[in-house]
Amino acid sequence: MKKIPLLILMSFALFGYADKGKSLKLIEPVDFSHVKITDNFWQPRLKSHATTTLSVCIDQIENQTGRIRNFENAAKGKGEHSGIFFDDSDVYKALEGIAYSLINNPDAALEAKADEWIDKFAAAQQPDGYINTFYTLTGLDKRWTNMDKHEMYCAGHLFEAAVAYYRATGKRKLLDVSEKMARHIMSVFGPGKRHWVPGHEEVELALVKLYNVTGKKEYLDFANWLLEERGHGHGSKGDEGQWNPKYYQDDAPVREMTDIAGHAVRAMYLYCGMADVAAYTQDSGYIAAMHRLWDDVVLRNMYVTGGIGSSRHNEGFTEDYDLPNYDAYCETCASVGMVYWNWRMNQFTGDSKYIDVLERSMYNGALAGISLAGDRFFYVNPLASHGTHHRQAWYGCACCPSQISRFLPSIGNYIYGVSENAIWVNLFIGNSAEIQVGNNKVKLRMETNYPWDGNATLHIDGADKPFEGEIRVRIPEWCKDYCFIYDRINEKHGIWEGTFYFKDEVELYTEKGYKSNVIDKGYFVINRKWNPTDKLTISFKMPVEVVAANPNVKEDEGKRAVQRGPIVYCAEQIDNKDFDKISLNPDTKFTANFNAGLLNGVETITAESESGQFTLIPYYSWDNREAGEMKVWLDYNEF
Repeated sequence: MKKIPLLILMSFALFGYADKGKSLKLIEPVDFSHVKITDNFWQPRLKSHATTTLSVCIDQIENQTGRIRNFENAAKGKGEHSGIFFDDSDVYKALEGIAYSLINNPDAALEAKADEWIDKFAAAQQPDGYINTFYTLTGLDKRWTNMDKHEMYCAGHLFEAAVAYYRATGKRKLLDVSEKMARHIMSVFGPGKRHWVPGHEEVELALVKLYNVTGKKEYLDFANWLLEERGHGHGSKGDEGQWNPKYYQDDAPVREMTDIAGHAVRAMYLYCGMADVAAYTQDSGYIAAMHRLWDDVVLRNMYVTGGIGSSRHNEGFTEDYDLPNYDAYCETCASVGMVYWNWRMNQFTGDSKYIDVLERSMYNGALAGISLAGDRFFYVNPLASHGTHHRQAWYGCACCPSQISRFLPSIGNYIYGVSENAIWVNLFIGNSAEIQVGNNKVKLRMETNYPWDGNATLHIDGADKPFEGEIRVRIPEWCKDYCFIYDRINEKHGIWEGTFYFKDEVELYTEKGYKSNVIDKGYFVINRKWNPTDKLTISFKMPVEVVAANPNVKEDEGKRAVQRGPIVYCAEQIDNKDFDKISLNPDTKFTANFNAGLLNGVETITAESESGQFTLIPYYSWDNREAGEMKVWLDYNEF
């Protein structure tokens, strides 16, 4: 299988906007194609994704629903459209998941299936470049008449799938289809042409991806234009209903936004698009707006699981601190969106707080969206259940299964970053990686049993030449005590030499001019010359924590949640006979034990006090056994 070198793909991202100067990003991500995940937590999930999740998506798209048939009918120019008007996007997202899987797991049969789908997409495209099976089959005369009909949303997912497949295989057929559609859109809309506000944001970030891989600045300019269209009264649903500006993030120009509102997934994609455009246009107004919005989301509208969007009514937000538990919506797509957005914010700032939120959303809100077997999915992720909420094999609106199918194989994106003369270690996932730092290729290997314990060892396995610079390791927000041990082989005497750094050691350690033991925005920084066989041992103490909600969250008054490391825990009825009597108090004692035979292997927590004993399991693993009640927030008695 032909792979396109990452540096070629990134060259446009780094230098394509020459007239505006270099990217605003402080950190460039290390693409997951250069990271092989090897640990016992994520690697089995990636295997299940390749063998089960993608098969489920393919079967649903081809056999159980009419999604692929819509393309076949559109190619013939006759037949009915089945399903919802945005169902094309599910096929594109599943294809993106296939492409990501192929990058690290070549599979000739899977690639052939992708090629088969791409042929159907190309055949369904109109001569003028337009591709959307809903309007092709229900009336092309109605296209571009309703901003909420997701035409640009579907186009955006087409663009993302095309870029992913080109990167995986070097085949550009779908990329050509995408560019033809992009040119069609830009022939209709833009400065001096028609106004347009996409009812569901997504195309903005996808256009930047298209720009990155082609170097064609018009895609970046058009993404910027679409962002600037918001908040000026251009939104309209035509003759099909009233446009709600707040719901569609259209009530103010994007650089003036202060509070998150409306539909949660739409908001996440909007903020990602703003970040991607701002990286090249150096728009400080966008950056300032995103900082304000992040504070509003994380401090006032985010669940302990990293989930967002509390209301079923609008799949989004109501008022600050409105965070119900049984009625929590917390769409899986929104949790994945939090990963995407916080990843981008970290690249701008080098601040670990964004990875803290990314990690919380990833291990809890997003991971709960798929069953342990990889074959069933949550759309909605409540924090309490009476026993009637369960994962399903598919949904009429199947954005979440297809979202998970493209998210899981790309998690290697979030482990490392690079900046000038520095490697950033963001997540603790067992892996081997090749990281380009300037003109030096550094080979790293991480060994860890995370998230069940806080120990990890980072090995320097080699480099084109000794790496002289910083390794920056994120200290997770949940960690209150830690130590680092840097050691290397003394070649003269053949023994290991170690240097220890502890949390309470505040003075700077210097060795031959290299400054060490610096904490910078939540990262522990060691700056020195790194040689092959050097290693850095990381030890984060991981006790059980009892967490209180913000006092403004009325739903959680008199309650506490339990967290250990990045994992949020819950009580499930199947483990606790006296489920209704479960409570915590200041004297509750906790014991954590790994149970290899339970829920594919999990660290359980046993809580014990005078009132009795009960068991907690990771939130992501609930509803994988028999039906029963569940809750994250537990009654708390102060005495």
